[in-house]
Amino acid sequence: MLLNLIHLGRIDYAESLELQRQLVALRKQQRIGDVLLLLEHPPVLTLGRNAHRSNILVSDQDLARRGISVHEIDRGGDVTYHGPGQIVGYPILDLRGEFPDKKGPHLGAVEYVRWLEETLIRTCAEYGMWTQRIAGRTGVWTLSGGSIAEKKIAAIGVHISQGITSHGFAWNVTTDLRDFRLIVPCGIADCAVTSLEEEIDAHSGTMPTMEQATHAVARNFGRVFGKQVLWTESVEALTQESGQGND
Repeated sequence: MLLNLIHLGRIDYAESLELQRQLVALRKQQRIGDVLLLLEHPPVLTLGRNAHRSNILVSDQDLARRGISVHEIDRGGDVTYHGPGQIVGYPILDLRGEFPDKKGPHLGAVEYVRWLEETLIRTCAEYGMWTQRIAGRTGVWTLSGGSIAEKKIAAIGVHISQGITSHGFAWNVTTDLRDFRLIVPCGIADCAVTSLEEEIDAHSGTMPTMEQATHAVARNFGRVFGKQVLWTESVEALTQESGQGND
């Protein structure tokens, strides 16, 4: 079971939306196999299906001055921020395919989100950072201790259509956390946001490069989802093979 992985580098958010649309259509037609896009975005805010515009704390004019665009999209969840230093993953998967340890004939939506969380929990652990799930709050969180509350290090928001996934996760690696002050992240006002860089600094660990962190995410995604990761040169290389599914 192969997973085509494409590393896009830094790409405009609107461009990534169109790319996802194209790949979802091809996956629905079984013209390509499962795909994972890994990338970064320039600063952007996205509003999910359940978002409240009031969770953006600055005016449209202020956002425009900062060069930050806003997109209303069809993923779940509220408002979130994407920007440089954040590894974003967009899996285009057929949840009706073969996966290890799935609980039914297809991978359910909740189970799928739990596996995305597990991917990032394992990735953080590679750098000595222990993280967790929190009941009722999607995403990946640091451990709390004493007077120190848990903080969110990765956000997850997905869309599923006819069994095919899009959107996905955003893991803060070296992200400028000051930009999260523009919003109430994911609509949760009582918890802070953090990054791998912030947490490793606090514990005097070794900080990976973005390339190393990207490889770690890819490796753990393959392990959790039971896929052999095939690094694909480009979207063009993938789509040129349309009609030759990888399942």
